[in-house]
Amino acid sequence: MHNKTFLYFLLTRVCISLAATVLSVTIGWHLYQATGDPFDLALVGLMQILPIVALFIVTGWVVDNFSRKYVLLSCAVLQCCVFLGLALALDNGVQNKATVFALLFANGCARAFQGPALQAVLPNIVSREHLSRAVAITSTTWTAAMTAGPFFAGLLISMLDFDTYWLLTGIALLAFVFISQLPDLVVASASERGLHQLLDGIRFVYRNPIVLPSITLDMLIVLTGSVLVLLPVYAVDVLQVGPEALGMLRAMPALGQVVAGIVLSHLANLRKSGRRLFLSLAVFSGSILVFGLSQNLWLSLVALFLYGATDMVSVNIRSTLIQLATPDELRGRVSAVNSLFIATSNDMGDFRAGSVAAVIGAVPAVLTGALMAFAITLAGYWLSPQLRRLDRLQDAEVRAGTVDE
Repeated sequence: MHNKTFLYFLLTRVCISLAATVLSVTIGWHLYQATGDPFDLALVGLMQILPIVALFIVTGWVVDNFSRKYVLLSCAVLQCCVFLGLALALDNGVQNKATVFALLFANGCARAFQGPALQAVLPNIVSREHLSRAVAITSTTWTAAMTAGPFFAGLLISMLDFDTYWLLTGIALLAFVFISQLPDLVVASASERGLHQLLDGIRFVYRNPIVLPSITLDMLIVLTGSVLVLLPVYAVDVLQVGPEALGMLRAMPALGQVVAGIVLSHLANLRKSGRRLFLSLAVFSGSILVFGLSQNLWLSLVALFLYGATDMVSVNIRSTLIQLATPDELRGRVSAVNSLFIATSNDMGDFRAGSVAAVIGAVPAVLTGALMAFAITLAGYWLSPQLRRLDRLQDAEVRAGTVDE
C-alpha cells in the first residue's frame, strides 16, 4: 500500500463526504424554512438521483475506459460550479426554487460519475492483500466525515446561514487539489466496444449469487426505511428544536457508522456473515420504529445511532464483496451498478419519505417505512438461502469466481 497516495485518496473522500452532508442538511433546512412543504425535501433527493439512474451505464463505461483521476477532477470542477451557483442564487434567500433544483440536478450528474470512479480507484492504489483493510479504513473515514458534516452544518447555518454555500465551494476546490495528487490510474480497458461492453457490469452482478441479493436487499431496506430527509420536519414539528439539534440528529447515524466501522475493521474473518447481516437489518428496522414513535430528543439520538451502526454492517459486507469479486477491467461498470443501487436506496428513499410525509404526515410516514423494512427483512431471509448461509466473506469470493460467463 502506497501510504501517501492512499492518504490523498482518504482526504479526497473526506472533502466529498463533508460537502455532501453539509449540502444535504443546509439545503433541506433552508427549503423547509422557506416553504414548510416536505415535498420540497423529496425533490432534493429526486433531482440528485435522476442523473445517476439515467447515466449509470455510460458512467461505468467512462470509468473503465478513461483515466479515473481525470474523471474525478472533472466531477470536482462541476461540483465547484454547482456550489458557486447555489451561493449566488441563495444570496438573498430562497427566491427561485427551480434554479436550486436545477443546480442540484447538475450535482447529481457529478455524483453519477464520481461514485463509480471513487469505488474503482481504491483497488488501483492498494494491493489485493490489503484491500479488505483499506475498505474498512475508507468506510470509517468516510462516515467520520459524515459525522462531522451535520454538526458542522448546524453550526454553519447558525453562524453563516446562506453564506455556507461559499464554504462548500472552497471544499470542492480542496478536493480538486487532493485529486490532482493521485497517480494517473491508467486502466487496461477492454478492446470490445458497443452495447455488449456497456452491459457487462449488469451481467456480472446478475450472475453473482451473493452480490445481487445483498445489494438488492440493502437497496429495498433503505428505500423504504430512510428517515434522514424528514429530520428537519422532526426537528421543527415533533421535537421542537433548532438547527444545532438538527445537526446532532443528522450526525448520529454517521457516528453509529463510524463506531461500527472501527469494530468491523478489527474483526478478521467474521463468521456467519449472512446471518449477522439479517440480524443487523432487523435491528435497523427496529431503530426506525423507535425513532418514529419518539418525542424525546435523546431517545431519537440513540435510535439514529443504531440506525447508522446497523446500516454499516450491510455497507461493509457489500463493499468488500464487490471489491474482492470484480476484475479491474469491469470494476467501473460494476461500481456504477452498485452506485445506482446506493443512490436509489438513499435518494429515492428520501423522495418516498418526503412525498409520503406530504400526504399522511411525517410520523405515519416513518412508521409505515419501519413496518415495510421489517417485512423486506423477513422476505429476504427466506428467499435468499445462499446469502443467509454465507459464513466468511471469502466464501463469496470463491462462488463469484465460479459464476458462468
